[in-house]
Amino acid sequence: MERNGWPQRAQREGTTIELSSRQLEIVDLVRKHAPITGEQIAEQLGVTRPTIRSDLGLLVMLGYIDAKPKVGYFLGSMVKKEHSEADSIAGIKVREVMGIPVVLRETATVSDAVVAMFLENVGSLFVVDSAKALVGVVSRKDLLKVTLGNAQAGNVLLGMVMTRYPNVVTAFPEDTIREALRKMIAHEVDSLPVVQPMSAEEAAAGAEAGASKLEVVGRMTKTTLAKLLFDRMEQP
Repeated sequence: MERNGWPQRAQREGTTIELSSRQLEIVDLVRKHAPITGEQIAEQLGVTRPTIRSDLGLLVMLGYIDAKPKVGYFLGSMVKKEHSEADSIAGIKVREVMGIPVVLRETATVSDAVVAMFLENVGSLFVVDSAKALVGVVSRKDLLKVTLGNAQAGNVLLGMVMTRYPNVVTAFPEDTIREALRKMIAHEVDSLPVVQPMSAEEAAAGAEAGASKLEVVGRMTKTTLAKLLFDRMEQP
């Protein structure tokens, strides 16, 4: 569990130690105000210095904070390590973790899209033209809107219901996880097509004027990011 971004449990010599609410507050105060003295921490918490002496000692022992005589308390190696691990995940390239894209032609039907979503267990499909260039994205919400109360919806072409490029948020293989996640959050989407520019010859092989010239080479989803984070947390 975490609170204020800090883990509530620490491992020491095979024993699990759960940090108290006050200890977590102390770590947070040190993060915000380092260097900070024990007296200043006690004042912020509304207690006396002797009251938190054991808390400070435990946090120093566990590596959450460090103490420098006549200076005060700083963040310890444990917290710095956790921030370093988070930064290492954020810096991973999209190409290293992206999944296989599920694509359909814009001439496919809503019925085709529904079947593909169920078979591939995905929440969105990427739509391409005859040159395999990205022209749009269709989501579960798009399909739901067109099928409700419409008995003939299954025959509707995807080109009629998809979100058209360039109104599609994309990622590139060399983007970082941080950049991909920022796009997902900013645009409130659950997945991104990972694209790369097509050659002039490829784009001209059937693409109409003004069409996208981006080839879909992968997909990034919130599930991908959550799995990446979980796998890192499970590593010893």
